[in-house]
Amino acid sequence: MKYIPLVFKNLFRNKRRTILTVLSVTVSLFLLGFLLTVYAAFYHPAKSDEHHSRLITRHRVSLTHAMPEYYAARIGAVEGVKAVCIYNWFGGTYIDQKPEHMFARFAVEAGKVFDVHPEYVIAAEQKEAFLRDQQGMAVESSVAERLGFKLGQRITIKGDIYPFDVELVIRASFQAPNDQSTLFHYKYLQESMPEEWGNSAGMFSILARSPGDVTRIAQAVDEMFRNSPEPTKTETEDAFQQSFVEQIGNLKLFLMCIAGAVMFTIILVSANTMAMSTRERIQEIGVLKTLGFTAPVILAMIVSEAMLISAVGGMLGAGLSYVATQALGDLIVGFIAGFMMPPWAVPVCVAVALMIGFFSSVIPATIASKTKITDALRHSG
Repeated sequence: MKYIPLVFKNLFRNKRRTILTVLSVTVSLFLLGFLLTVYAAFYHPAKSDEHHSRLITRHRVSLTHAMPEYYAARIGAVEGVKAVCIYNWFGGTYIDQKPEHMFARFAVEAGKVFDVHPEYVIAAEQKEAFLRDQQGMAVESSVAERLGFKLGQRITIKGDIYPFDVELVIRASFQAPNDQSTLFHYKYLQESMPEEWGNSAGMFSILARSPGDVTRIAQAVDEMFRNSPEPTKTETEDAFQQSFVEQIGNLKLFLMCIAGAVMFTIILVSANTMAMSTRERIQEIGVLKTLGFTAPVILAMIVSEAMLISAVGGMLGAGLSYVATQALGDLIVGFIAGFMMPPWAVPVCVAVALMIGFFSSVIPATIASKTKITDALRHSG
């Protein structure tokens, strides 16, 4: 503890270099914090308890292939299934294709969607209004706030996948953890389609009675339709969501490579800075040794100095990353739900910063601390 004032004094012997080093670490840890946020948004989103008991059944070939509507009744008869709901992705365009007007639009069985998603919070009177009106629409509260939707407002969604528009009336607003969706009646969608299209479903959302039933239900459903013209693939909600991420490519490897490159670069920069700083103080180190400072103490002082600089940069970088991801999350809420820096990312950033400080300084500090007094005093800088 008695050497701490000396460590702080050395920090400010070259203020410009110290500030630049802090800023370089700040930028690096800002990037790391952002990468961790992207990783968490895709691979570890916030989940409700029901999430672990939910499955998605789709066509085995791809999501673009529809399945018969009657599959829902047969799936509901499987032992362990608590509720089943038809989901059809409508797509379409609201106003224009600008990001601020994008949000998920699903045609669902209105009477069953809240059974499959009991975590959705909705006022009883609004739920009743939504169920009564076949043109009714239920909007997740963050989407309603972002787009300024009001109860009773009429909106038009222009069809693209489906060759017709839907006229909807906003009847309800609901709160959903990590889910920015809008829901309207599957029956209304079916009645709007040409008769020759028939009644079809894009996918089925299934709620199991318990997480322990999930694997068995998935196997039973797929076995039931194995030899049918439209075979199915049933998987957990997690696996279903990850299948979309995998279409981008190996995102995990991509993020790891970027983070590794950033960390490797900043270690090299910091190591060069600490080597320069240590070389400038060789004579001072010789004087300290004549005064009784041991090699381990000198080593600890130099490493502590580097780790303190890195820690300050790490905290600043993590803070900036938190602010940036919060702001960006409001803009891309229609694309990535729950895009915000996870709580565990902050200590990870600070820990990485301390590692940068240690590994960038330990070699030059070791060399300097082992320099003989006579060699140190003769050093010309």
